[in-house]
Amino acid sequence: MTHSDQMNSDPEVERYLLLLAAQRSPRTVDAYSRDLAAAAVFLRAPIGAATTDDLDRWVAEMRANGLAASTIGRRVAAVRSYYRHQLLLGQRRDNPAAEVATPRRTRKLPRTLSPSESERLIEAANGTTPRSLRDRALVELMYGAGLRVSETVGLARTSVDIDARIVRVLGKGDKERIVPLGRPAAEAVRRYLALGRPHLDRRYRPDLFLNARGGALTRAGAFMILRKLAEKAGLEPERVHPHLLRHSFATHLLEGGADLRSVQEMLGHADLSTTERYTHVSDRRRRETYFSAHPHARAPEPVRGDPA
Repeated sequence: MTHSDQMNSDPEVERYLLLLAAQRSPRTVDAYSRDLAAAAVFLRAPIGAATTDDLDRWVAEMRANGLAASTIGRRVAAVRSYYRHQLLLGQRRDNPAAEVATPRRTRKLPRTLSPSESERLIEAANGTTPRSLRDRALVELMYGAGLRVSETVGLARTSVDIDARIVRVLGKGDKERIVPLGRPAAEAVRRYLALGRPHLDRRYRPDLFLNARGGALTRAGAFMILRKLAEKAGLEPERVHPHLLRHSFATHLLEGGADLRSVQEMLGHADLSTTERYTHVSDRRRRETYFSAHPHARAPEPVRGDPA
């Protein structure tokens, strides 16, 4: 039985997903649908009948199969949300997923480019062809405004107010936020709109970023552009990706003295703890600078003749 067959045989889950569709994005609903289907396939029964022991065995099997802690956590969260829905409707009296333990996620510190590496990447897009002007505007926006790649390729031509130096971004959950732009980013967008985009716009698209055929630039297209620029800049191409520029934006702001709340708003993070990861990067970099630069921080060289 496939996942979709399993889902179609559970009308309670289908009703829950219909309700969820009125509140969450299609991508979120699709993820919940897959996660609930995975639970139902393991249980070989409607998930509404599961016990805590059943769910513990499900988690154990996922761990044994080598699934990432983040994937297991997301699947259990989806099931937990479904049971909360049933509790609200009075269809059950407990949430069997409430006490299910999930593996702890190892929180990796975001890798970042240094300010000089960021400049090298931007300067690599220094041509005057329509695509070079587009690439320069793309990199300036991703680094200068900390945009996600999906947000960047989703920008409309009217999303950037060059005079006011702001960009209106539609983030996760269709929440709009306004992010300020520096002069270099605003100027790069202005030059692209005036001298680059008209040569690419063969279909009268509303999108800001267009590909060589006049269609909307895709996420994959943005990845490829960054890889090529990284190679040209003498950086490791496999290390440079759109989210790395977002990490660098946040870290460089905090290192420059920006407050955490402002950075949270600019990144569009719902939870401040997500933004706090970047303070650890800043702290680590400050420590490295201190120990390599301050004379009293370095271990003293042993004086010849002294006991070791």
